[in-house]
Amino acid sequence: MRGQAHRSRLAEEIPAGSCDCHIHMLADDPEFPLWEGRAEDPRPGRIEDWIERYRILAKSFGLDRCVVVHSILFGGDNAVTLEAVKRLGPSVARGIALVADGASDSELDNLADNGIAGVRLNCVHGGILSWEGARELAPRLSERGMHLQVLMNAHRHLADLADDIRLMPVPVVFDHIGWPDLTAGASEPGFQLLLSLLAEGRAWVKLSAPYRLCPAPYDSAAGAIEELIKANPERCLWGSDWPYIMLGDAALPDTDELVAAFLGIAGSASTLERIFVRNPEKLYGFDPV
Repeated sequence: MRGQAHRSRLAEEIPAGSCDCHIHMLADDPEFPLWEGRAEDPRPGRIEDWIERYRILAKSFGLDRCVVVHSILFGGDNAVTLEAVKRLGPSVARGIALVADGASDSELDNLADNGIAGVRLNCVHGGILSWEGARELAPRLSERGMHLQVLMNAHRHLADLADDIRLMPVPVVFDHIGWPDLTAGASEPGFQLLLSLLAEGRAWVKLSAPYRLCPAPYDSAAGAIEELIKANPERCLWGSDWPYIMLGDAALPDTDELVAAFLGIAGSASTLERIFVRNPEKLYGFDPV
């Protein structure tokens, strides 16, 4: 994926200043040690190779900013994400880190001082941070202007989490459309809770990774995405989930298909401007364009 970026026909529909709010950065390099509990190894390439690959992809779609979400492949050592954010630069990138229960103030200070906007809790695959640990961290994240990002299944987890989320002193961002059970429909109680939290302004949601929920052209996820936008377009974000790691049973997606599907669902230019540009500016602290 070296050389000149191919300009996608979809780039004209994406507004200037747009942010890809969910990518990962990889490196098969001893400088960035892997977590012994990982499910797979990263694909070949040093960090500079992966940054170049993402820059080419971003240029092809006219994406100007990004959020690098630290992968559990590297456990609690956030070095690869910190380095990616540093190389991409503060006008372009923010990061989301992984920390363990009881993370120290000095660790949080270092993250906040180096472009990290939040920490992630993974209720689906497990990891190094528990919900109890996240609740304890929340006031200290708030002091540093950081937020909590959560990967969960709305139908499995949200009934147990919703009351706590309403009391959280920090923004709470749900990944991947809330990873709902699409077969249960929008009336499923957990998904309804997600809609309520959005409508109340108590949560944000990334309209990312429909390929993890259903096959292309992602028609089965369209209704859920439409409902989330309708509940509160000011709390919706978009992300590609590039470079599509830990696929499980999902098929490797085509980024053109992912972007085209979202553009077809999101609707008006004003909605796209809000989701691609204004909402990320507000949450991640990017300068307004």
